[in-house]
Amino acid sequence: MPPPAVPPHAAVGLFPETRWTLVLAARLDPKRRAEALDALVRPRWKALYVVARKNGLLPSAAEDAVQGFVARLLEGDVLARLDPGKGRLRSYLRSAFRHYLSTLRQEERAQKRGSGNAPADLSDVEGWLASPDTSPDVLFDRAWALTLFADALSELEREYVSGARLGPFDVVKELFQFGSAPPYAELAERYGMSIPQLKAFVHRARLRFRELLRKRVAETLPDAADADDELLALLGALAA
Repeated sequence: MPPPAVPPHAAVGLFPETRWTLVLAARLDPKRRAEALDALVRPRWKALYVVARKNGLLPSAAEDAVQGFVARLLEGDVLARLDPGKGRLRSYLRSAFRHYLSTLRQEERAQKRGSGNAPADLSDVEGWLASPDTSPDVLFDRAWALTLFADALSELEREYVSGARLGPFDVVKELFQFGSAPPYAELAERYGMSIPQLKAFVHRARLRFRELLRKRVAETLPDAADADDELLALLGALAA
């Protein structure tokens, strides 16, 4: 089941360089241009791909479309047009990709470019397309949210693997998922813990996961103070 919404307590100054500040820095330093665009787009590859598929493109054509879009961003002056004052990164990329797809309809076929390589596995995305009632925008937001959740969970796992945090991360993986999870009594017995010990362990893990997730959400916003509202919107997209 998804973790509850994050409480509004983190300050902007707690965060390192965000996606927006990276964009602004890249405007002044052309050497950072490719780095900035990669940081902006690569984590959103699946979100863009699912929109392409929902717009009627076959899997190979959808991959071509996303690769072409990323290449177009690299070739163009997108960094000059990006403005944190005009809204959220999620909205900007979604609108820009919709416009790009409309231009593809006028071409004979999408042409594959040499950058913006696809993630290794898109099988999960294909399952989202089964419902004909789900709009491309809803699927985009859902894929965006799931990517943020997966990234935060991966960082939390690295902390446990490295020894920075103690305890069985397998418990976290079983509980921090969408859908049903084993009861606490079963997990406590399986991992040799009392139920109070298990609850305390999960509580600490959940607090850290919230921090990591909120940090990622804040990085996509012009104002990190809006992270709680954005996170609620993404949780709503997952429930849609």
